[in-house]
Amino acid sequence: MPSNPKPLPKIILASTSSFRASLLAKLHIAFETASPNINEAHLDEESVSQMVNRLSLEKGLAIAKQHPNSIIIASDQSAMLNNYSLGKPLNYQNAVKQLNECSGKCIEFYTGLAVIDTRKMPAETYQAHDITLVCFRTLSPSTIHNYLTLEEPYQCAGSFKSEGLGITLFSKIETTDPNALIGLPLIELTTILIKLGIPLPYLKTGLELNA
Repeated sequence: MPSNPKPLPKIILASTSSFRASLLAKLHIAFETASPNINEAHLDEESVSQMVNRLSLEKGLAIAKQHPNSIIIASDQSAMLNNYSLGKPLNYQNAVKQLNECSGKCIEFYTGLAVIDTRKMPAETYQAHDITLVCFRTLSPSTIHNYLTLEEPYQCAGSFKSEGLGITLFSKIETTDPNALIGLPLIELTTILIKLGIPLPYLKTGLELNA
């Protein structure tokens, strides 16, 4: 039998999003969560792609300052329709407006990723981003109302949850990683974690199993 790997370093998800936490939990590695509390305002002349990359890094750096000897994972996401950014609707009325605007159209979701390893000084930083294309069916008022009433996706950019009933709204999705649309590009993340010496899939040591 192969020997057990060394225990993992402290891993911190720079987010309090339940969606990102559930995605990271799929890797079966222990982690903590922390809120970066940064200004997420869009800068003038900044593309959506540049914005999610910048905010991912800023979130990670905010947490990295407080946590030496750790691996920090941060992400940011925004959607773009007709050259403008789609944010979280926050309520039913805004969600109706967003889905009406998306009806019969394709939108691009940009998901940025930053991983900061503070076990070394200076810290090592890795970045990546994913672009997912989501195409909507033509949505009737009753379809939009029924969906929003059932799922209430008011904290989700674009007003839908692709992992839930939101899938009924689409004609197609083009992506290299379906996890990215939910909020965390796991394929890019696992590539970086393996590069940092995290053996994935990770089998807990006997010490960890008895903890």
